[in-house]
Amino acid sequence: MTVVGKEIRALRGVVLALALAAAHHLPALAQQGGWEVGAVIDTGAASRGLALGLRDKGLGFGHSDLVARGPVGRLFDAQTSIAWHSHDGRIETELHEAWLQTRALPGGLQVRAGRFLSQIGYLNEKHPHSDDFVERPLLYRAFLGNHWFDDGIRVNWIAPTPFFLRFGAELFDGRQLIPEAANRTQRPGVAVVSAKAGGDLGTSQSWQLGASWMHNRREAAVHDENEGHAGAHDHGHGHSHSHGAQFSGRQMWMVDAAWKWAPGGDNRHQQVRVVFEHARIAEPNRHAAPADRHEASTLGVVWRFAPHWEIGARSDRLQVRIPHGDHFHAGALKEHALMLAWKPLHRHTVRLQFSTQRGARGFEDAALRSITLQYVIGLGAHGAHDF
Repeated sequence: MTVVGKEIRALRGVVLALALAAAHHLPALAQQGGWEVGAVIDTGAASRGLALGLRDKGLGFGHSDLVARGPVGRLFDAQTSIAWHSHDGRIETELHEAWLQTRALPGGLQVRAGRFLSQIGYLNEKHPHSDDFVERPLLYRAFLGNHWFDDGIRVNWIAPTPFFLRFGAELFDGRQLIPEAANRTQRPGVAVVSAKAGGDLGTSQSWQLGASWMHNRREAAVHDENEGHAGAHDHGHGHSHSHGAQFSGRQMWMVDAAWKWAPGGDNRHQQVRVVFEHARIAEPNRHAAPADRHEASTLGVVWRFAPHWEIGARSDRLQVRIPHGDHFHAGALKEHALMLAWKPLHRHTVRLQFSTQRGARGFEDAALRSITLQYVIGLGAHGAHDF
């Protein structure tokens, strides 16, 4: 083992030890002020990285975080989180969330400000370590940088209806979505409008439908392929760990649908989860014609067939127009995944996943097949995830 390799392993050990210590000791201190602290550690080993994926070949960290949340007086809640993952043998850290949210506005209104995950789509507002598969769908990896967080403000309104109905509007700086812009953009750079509806069908079924629209004023910079610099659109290297979108445009539409079934509403012993999402992006840049657009869809099915066991399958499709100066090349990729998960304890998951990538155009690093073994462990307090 080289000296560099030893240093990398030592650094991983230090990060892991700090996370464990924080999760073990801080909750008792934090709860004195109503605050909770927790950590989630995502580790894994992959036989090969996937195109547009965030996991490298070999051992490494997936999206892991250290979270603190609690009240700020009687009127506000707050949350902050620091996330880390491994890339090219290094551990990269970032401020993932730091927001303040109202608790008691009248009329079903709620306001959040700071750095937070956008509520566009079904998966984006959820932390990746809560996903059913080791990587986010191609749609998210290509259009939202895996999971898009940014600096901004959100206003939500929950309607007084017998079923769940929420409307939301978000304004963001946009630099996390498009780190390098070709144009001078006034802030805010990105606006998102979304709607969610959901409810129960008897005691065994539940559903949720969503629609989102994004207006993006930050046009991504495109560098000549001979410059050796691809900026935010590094399509020759699908393992870019930038949280910027690999493909973007002026307008983006998303629809999502989720359905869950559990006998008698008891999902501890048996449950089926189905999630579908589709997105379309128009006007990739100033040179685009009406036919130059990006599209992606994903369909995932997971079956909990025993209290501690789940099996799932997911199919993704991506069609893009890859910008090269003032023209575009066609790009396409299909990805299929099969996974088996064992959850022996609460917030402990061991997952084995087999993935294939086919029909690749414009993605030189597409993996014909990849096998990943993942272990996710949660420590301390961690908030419940949404539907």
